[in-house]
Amino acid sequence: MGSILKPKTPALPPPPAPIEAPEAELSAEEKAKIKAEQDAIMRRRKGRKSTILTGPLGVQESEEEKLKTLLGE
Repeated sequence: MGSILKPKTPALPPPPAPIEAPEAELSAEEKAKIKAEQDAIMRRRKGRKSTILTGPLGVQESEEEKLKTLLGE
């Protein structure tokens, strides 16, 4: 019964205009700077990552590490 007296919803405003992407051209200096930053990040990550033996697929040991040694397992 209340459908006759319901107010109509206002129309939505138009979507904003799309933002244009900046130019992808980088100078050699900018490329070298970005590469140096990425290399530094990878060096910092490598130290901690090398101590983790498991990953998303389970234990990640090589066949040599699974073999028994003379002093222990």
